[in-house]
Amino acid sequence: MEANKQAELNRKQFEDLDDSIRVEIEGYRAGLYVRLEIKKMPCEFIDRFDPSYPIIIGGLQPGEQNVGYVKVRLKKHRWYKKILKTKDPLIISMGWRRFQTIAVYSKQEDNMRHRMLKYTPEHVACMAHFWGPITRAATGFLALVNSFGTGEDPGFRITATGAVVDTDQSTAVTKKLKLIGTPYKIFKKTAFVKGMFNTTLEVARFEGAKIKTVSGIRGMIKKPLSTPEGSFRATFEDKILLSDIIMCRTWYRIEIPRFYAPVTSLLLPISEKNTWQGMRTLGALKREKGIQNPAQPDSMYTEIVREEKVAKPLVIPRAVEKDLPYRYKKKVKAAENKGTPFGRVLKNVVVRDDHEAKVSSLMAKLRVNYQMKKVKMKQEKRARFEELKKRKEKEALKHQKKNKEMKKAVYRTMSKLEAAAAKRSKK
Repeated sequence: MEANKQAELNRKQFEDLDDSIRVEIEGYRAGLYVRLEIKKMPCEFIDRFDPSYPIIIGGLQPGEQNVGYVKVRLKKHRWYKKILKTKDPLIISMGWRRFQTIAVYSKQEDNMRHRMLKYTPEHVACMAHFWGPITRAATGFLALVNSFGTGEDPGFRITATGAVVDTDQSTAVTKKLKLIGTPYKIFKKTAFVKGMFNTTLEVARFEGAKIKTVSGIRGMIKKPLSTPEGSFRATFEDKILLSDIIMCRTWYRIEIPRFYAPVTSLLLPISEKNTWQGMRTLGALKREKGIQNPAQPDSMYTEIVREEKVAKPLVIPRAVEKDLPYRYKKKVKAAENKGTPFGRVLKNVVVRDDHEAKVSSLMAKLRVNYQMKKVKMKQEKRARFEELKKRKEKEALKHQKKNKEMKKAVYRTMSKLEAAAAKRSKK
């Protein structure tokens, strides 16, 4: 209201003055025709000027003339048929500029990390990072796809809309990278792992990193091993199996391409203004040259053949087996005696000569003598131990009795001193 009142007051005050004097006082007002002289204009803009194309002239602040990383909040337009792919070129109309750039899409997680997305999500906004002109925050923009020369029906060309969030000279977009290894030796809760790294230096860089098996057992990388190259020692919270797959989740930083190409369609001839063509997508180039993506072996459907696991035989320790009921014990004797007369075990008969019989008899006597000697030594050792035990107990009782008498004498002396002190205090 105040602006309207001021404009009305100015009109009444200056309506009788000449236009040249009025311009010097209040400036150029709305509705006047002015002439602008712009230096360093391209000659193609003048030679190929088309009056049917209106030209809107605007100004840029000093800070908006620089180029840097622009972070925007973007959402794919619901009328556009396809989804957008990371690092595909886009034509962006933002502020006073039209330019082509390469965008990298990401999702901001709870810990403020920007995780790279390969494609834009459906019906949900995401973040986009690209190299472009510095623009103030909250500036709206729209993105177009370059469909000329591709042989496709462009349809609805506005691919996405959004607004600028932040501008900076650096940005951080990360991509999840899973390193996979397999154990080759297991010692209870410790295992030797190979196949995850290539050199000892890589293992040293990841010392203390958290790892996890597919079955959910967590662990930690400890120290590198000398052989094979790239193997390391790891500890887990439970024992793992040789068939387990071990993963280490890491984050890899993505570089944003520094590509910024202003749209120069106004410099083309009048008949070719709608045929401006910038950078084409990788898919368009492959279709044009008839190149097909090579089949990846990991993406092919293969027949799954499960290996038959052979269960190890159950081995029961002898100490446990002797305490088992009879029906659970091994029946080895019956199997060995089967087919023999009277169920007896047949043994090979050994026939010795006189010398061998004497040697065998002597060795038997020596064994008996040694066994008797061992029994005697054991009995003597037990007797010495009992005697030593009795002597120690006797000395302990003697020492205890002596301490008791000493304590009685000390307490008796202390009581006498206390009684004497009490008598002196009464006097």
